[in-house]
Amino acid sequence: MKKYALLLAMSFTVTIAFSQSFMHGAGLTIFVTTAKNGNAAVAEGFSYNPRFNFIETEDFSLSVGVPLTVGISGSYSSNYNSYYGSTTDNTLAFMANVPVILNFNFGAGSTKDNDSRFGFFVGGGLGYHYGKYNQDLYDPNYGDYTHQEMINSVGPAGNAGVRFAVGRGTHNVEAKVSFMKALDDSKANIYGMGAAFNF
Repeated sequence: MKKYALLLAMSFTVTIAFSQSFMHGAGLTIFVTTAKNGNAAVAEGFSYNPRFNFIETEDFSLSVGVPLTVGISGSYSSNYNSYYGSTTDNTLAFMANVPVILNFNFGAGSTKDNDSRFGFFVGGGLGYHYGKYNQDLYDPNYGDYTHQEMINSVGPAGNAGVRFAVGRGTHNVEAKVSFMKALDDSKANIYGMGAAFNF
């Protein structure tokens, strides 16, 4: 019996060792950041989603990935008044979101050889976020006003989504939602929603 268990464990290890692959995709992501005593701030950017499947079967895979998003956060507005002239309010700033996520992938897009038409994924890990968030403040001379602060923080992160196969190959499109909790003084909640095409 021990012989068979050892043989089974060895064959499983060999199967895993030769069932590893690199996969990637690209798309767009929108983030909404909320913090205590502040209204929502929106950021958008381009995403590149590399991942490495370290365990694969016919139906599912376990992967570690870094779905990197870079873009802009903040706002820009310009006004012209005949009395005061032209005024601009520019709070645009660079934004980056870089989580390291361990995902369970099932069905379409789980491996290069999976020919399912539908699939899903769910996972968690640790994220890094750099961007702006809104803080509502009060000044006795001017009243209520909104000030933008920067987030430069790490925190727990997670994501979930679905994939749909396109064409006759193994390409697919995915839609996902994500969440990260910043551990800096802002204690911001960072919600994400994105879509990507996986090669």
